[in-house]
Amino acid sequence: MTKAYGKSILPSRHVTEGVERAPHRSYYYAMGLGKKQISQPFVGVVTTWNEAAPCNITLARQAQVVKKGVAAAGGTPREFTSITVTDGIAMGHQGMKASLVSREVIADSVELTVRGHCYDALVGLAGCDKSLPGLMMAMVRLNVPSVFIYGGSIMPGKFRGKDVTVVDVFEGVGQFAAGKVDEAYIDELEQVACPSAGSCGGQFTANTMACVSEAIGLALLGSAGAPAPYESRDAYGFASGEAVMELIKNKLRPRDIVTRKSLENAAAVVAATGGSTNAALHLPAIAHEAGIDFGLHAVGKIFKRTPYIADLKPGGRYVAKDLYDVGGVAIVMKELLDAGLLHGDCMTVSGKTLGESLAKIKFPAGQDVVLPVKKPLSPTGGVVTLKGNLASEGAIVKVAGMKNLHFKGTALCFDSEEEAFSAVEKRQYKDGDVIVIRYEGPRGGPGMREMLSTTAALYGQGAGDKVALITDGRFSGGTRGFCVGHVGPEAAVGGVIALLKDGDVITIDAVKGTLDVELSDAELAKRKAVWNPRETDYTSGTLWKYAQTVGTAEKGAVTHPGGKAEKKIYADI
Repeated sequence: MTKAYGKSILPSRHVTEGVERAPHRSYYYAMGLGKKQISQPFVGVVTTWNEAAPCNITLARQAQVVKKGVAAAGGTPREFTSITVTDGIAMGHQGMKASLVSREVIADSVELTVRGHCYDALVGLAGCDKSLPGLMMAMVRLNVPSVFIYGGSIMPGKFRGKDVTVVDVFEGVGQFAAGKVDEAYIDELEQVACPSAGSCGGQFTANTMACVSEAIGLALLGSAGAPAPYESRDAYGFASGEAVMELIKNKLRPRDIVTRKSLENAAAVVAATGGSTNAALHLPAIAHEAGIDFGLHAVGKIFKRTPYIADLKPGGRYVAKDLYDVGGVAIVMKELLDAGLLHGDCMTVSGKTLGESLAKIKFPAGQDVVLPVKKPLSPTGGVVTLKGNLASEGAIVKVAGMKNLHFKGTALCFDSEEEAFSAVEKRQYKDGDVIVIRYEGPRGGPGMREMLSTTAALYGQGAGDKVALITDGRFSGGTRGFCVGHVGPEAAVGGVIALLKDGDVITIDAVKGTLDVELSDAELAKRKAVWNPRETDYTSGTLWKYAQTVGTAEKGAVTHPGGKAEKKIYADI
């Protein structure tokens, strides 16, 4: 088996081969390995398992099945874990500053574990929003043969005869503040909204990035679909363990798979499913690891040319399980491929091209979860990028399910989410306001918080289509309404969003792709001359360190030079 997998050129030779590695091998004997296992390729099986949220709770069990698949195919699995920050629990308070930062910590910790122990390959299992891209970033960065597998979606909750998700609970808080429901209603709803293990059930960030994992080619076709409680997921876990061993044998690495074309495929699937705006941070970040320039506006071009065809929450009617029941993201990809909107020649971890993998997929009749490309929900994607004098680096808005794609109103400015949420709770806004939340960007937050608590409260109060919201922070994949995020340059570096005053007239046009404030260049320059930078409350620790290194949202909010600056890839040590 050693010869078949070419151990002599694999990284693990540095900890297993030769007399000088006897001390290293003694550690493996201490853990119950024998000569055969030590001589085989070492496959890191990494999960983001923890007890923070239902998104992650099944991952440890699923990892055991992956390990069996690795072992059956002649590899030696080595299990380890990374962290997760779960957005649903971090949301609406200072804890959300840790969320996007966790993506980098996950990628960094996986890199360090693999480098330190010289693992030859990776299988990664993730459930929460930032853990999916974090693991995919690590795979591309290390460039060892790798397979990603999603932990699966939560089952939909049932509340008074309809399917609900955690977003209904967030919006319920707004309904309560508006006096539309009582505390007993909220108590009943919160107890049934999340009935099982698994990630949030709509086409929010986790399910969006799960679809990306298949579209980009890092996950086996179909592996993202089955809900977390389904034991049918075990077959994909076992197969993923086997697949990574084939990748080692065939010397097929992540950067052979993650190419400009496959990134475009991933962006198309995000658009077609009305996916999370966060994908416009994560796809550039994954691309960056490979040394590929694929920033916000490159993503936006794909969004614009791709029809929106999957009627998924939060803008639509259905949840992730409904998509799985009609055939999963594969039918979305098949429909796009047949319409010439995907690159079918991209390689995948199965060893087949995307086109070959989708060849036998048939578009299902008698369902309306996914529509034909010729009869889309809208002719352009469910996510739109914007640019203008208020966002010269760009911004993004999720338009899936929205009827009005143009908004003109007056600025109502807040320098933190807490200030804005307090005003919304007290209904200290009026129809036609553009609520501005600033100093929440990657550097200024630090951490680029999501604003689901605020946007859901607005929707719960019935103001979702009567006001707009812009921020240099982010929005949850569960956000709906005219909510513009990733505004850059951010306030912390003196972007125009920092110069706005209450009453300034702002125009958002999601058809033209523009975001402008009615101020002259002279007036903006005058305001910039008297603007002073703000110091955050985070002057030490991880958040301080993140703020020193993080780049712009336009480029994915990355924290290191990326693949272009590499002199040697880990996989080639």
